[in-house]
Amino acid sequence: MSASVEIKGVTKVFARQGMDDTLFALDDINISIQPGEFVSLLGASGCGKSTLLRIVAGLEIPTKGEVFFNDEIIHGTDPRRGLVFQEHTLFAWLTVKGNIEFALKAVKQYDQKKEEIADWLAIAGLSDFADNYPHQLSGGMRQRAALVRALAVSPDVLLLDEPLGALDSFTRMTLQDELLRLWKERKNTMLMVTHDIDEAIYLSSRIVVMSPRPGRIAKILDVPMNYPRNRASDDFTELRSQILKLMEFAHDVQIEYML
Repeated sequence: MSASVEIKGVTKVFARQGMDDTLFALDDINISIQPGEFVSLLGASGCGKSTLLRIVAGLEIPTKGEVFFNDEIIHGTDPRRGLVFQEHTLFAWLTVKGNIEFALKAVKQYDQKKEEIADWLAIAGLSDFADNYPHQLSGGMRQRAALVRALAVSPDVLLLDEPLGALDSFTRMTLQDELLRLWKERKNTMLMVTHDIDEAIYLSSRIVVMSPRPGRIAKILDVPMNYPRNRASDDFTELRSQILKLMEFAHDVQIEYML
């Protein structure tokens, strides 16, 4: 299953604790995400991309504007919108299998899906580690476990907050391929936050380039390349250069705004 996400005129302002002023995090964000798309929010730290993801997840409320999930206004969290953080967030006291079981029980899907747990472990390459605890796994294995735990409950939309950001380069590239494979198999709608240009190009069908504070959309780019993508190809290099120029321009705009 997959779903559409419509972000309409979203602005987010935070009151700063102990201070008289406010933090203007997002300004008039408009994005339409079609079912089955893989969209990345790309930008430097402080551009509000994680805040926007949390609003789509239902963890934050927009100051202005609305977000629609399959034409329904989002109010609070929903298991149909799964969320994976940069840190794996596995329960340390549960095994890999136990973490997946817990997720299924939390959304009352355990009875009908318990037979699928072995399949998910196999998909993640963790069949031999089902009874291991998180501290007994490598960083890449923990993140794979977190991804399949989120996918096991069959979310229509998977929200990814820099899920590979804490990994070394080799493991990161390996898991990018795993993430693509899972996306193609499950056909979920994907919305991912990243500050890595190559990662966004390698994975995404579209890239939303954001300018920093207040977070605005600098440009939305289609990625017209077939999968699998060659990071050394002319098309890849050209798009990387285009995004670098966009992000440099966005940075200059932020400096002007601050002045």
